[in-house]
Amino acid sequence: MKRLFLTLLLGVGLSFILSGCMNANKNIGTAGVESTAGSLFILNEGNFNYGNGTVSIYNPKKKELQNEAFFKANGMKVGDVVQSMKMHNSLGWIVVNNSKVIFAVDNYSLKEKGRITGFTSPRYIHFVSTSKAYVTQLWDPRIAIVDPQRYMITGYIETGMQPQAASTEQMVQVGNYVYVTCWSYQDEVLKIDVNTDEIVARLKVGKQPSSIVVDKNEKIWVLTDGGGSTGKNEEYPKLVRINPTDFSIERTFEMNIYEHPHSLALNRYKDHLFWITGEGLWKMPISDDKLPVLQFIENHKTNWYGLTIDPTSDEIYVADALDYNQPGRVYRYNANGTKVDQFNVGVNPSAFCWAN
Repeated sequence: MKRLFLTLLLGVGLSFILSGCMNANKNIGTAGVESTAGSLFILNEGNFNYGNGTVSIYNPKKKELQNEAFFKANGMKVGDVVQSMKMHNSLGWIVVNNSKVIFAVDNYSLKEKGRITGFTSPRYIHFVSTSKAYVTQLWDPRIAIVDPQRYMITGYIETGMQPQAASTEQMVQVGNYVYVTCWSYQDEVLKIDVNTDEIVARLKVGKQPSSIVVDKNEKIWVLTDGGGSTGKNEEYPKLVRINPTDFSIERTFEMNIYEHPHSLALNRYKDHLFWITGEGLWKMPISDDKLPVLQFIENHKTNWYGLTIDPTSDEIYVADALDYNQPGRVYRYNANGTKVDQFNVGVNPSAFCWAN
């Protein structure tokens, strides 16, 4: 949740050198890149304004890794700050934040099929239907409405935020409503009617809500970092459970003020929550009435930056950004928390996406 601010600090010194590198690279050929159902895409942010973001592919069955997969498939760099990726209709949609572009790529070869441009600073994409998706943005008071079939922005949802502090982040859907976290300097979750593309309700949950998931009971869980990434007027981070029926807070779990939790995730049965702090990986049944006391996996002097749970095996993958400059690392654990593999990827691995 601190990822963009950290990359800003690391990259601002070279902002005039490489800011346009994604557009400067032409397609110069392709190499053999392959993913299969069950492969894991690792999104490596790179450093802000360095244009060194990359995509890696890991095959869990074979323990095989392909780094620089997007470049090998397309003969060009993916761009500046690779933020997130979503699978939809046999395509992978790669959101590249500072390059202001979303690439649609073949699910298996990673070859580009199209791209959407014109964003301010895209963060995440959520597909409402085959012909409509929402894209959240940083430093823009609007959520973009896009047509993924025509690869174009067709409209906007106005949030009413001030542009200099505007931020919308992750999204989930329950029924005909999409719920959106408002992260940087914000404290709300927005409720959007997908039929009208309008915000119909807002709920204050605590400073800087980022991660959001829906459990097996269709309850919404939101994790706030308490403002930790800004260093200003911090409050206790919170894990909040929301009832989508009446859009009310049912439970609030307060954490230690300096924990700065992030990367909320669910297991395959959607009955256990996972998240990361500086102390390690935490696991909690959705039925518990208090936070866990001990970490599920302890963090041993690593810089955990991202998390995903294998949707078929419940194996755990944690991204380690190391010093934010050198190639990062991913640790793989079985469902019991025992490490079974580790491998080096690109700079600042922060997000994951499972091939289907």
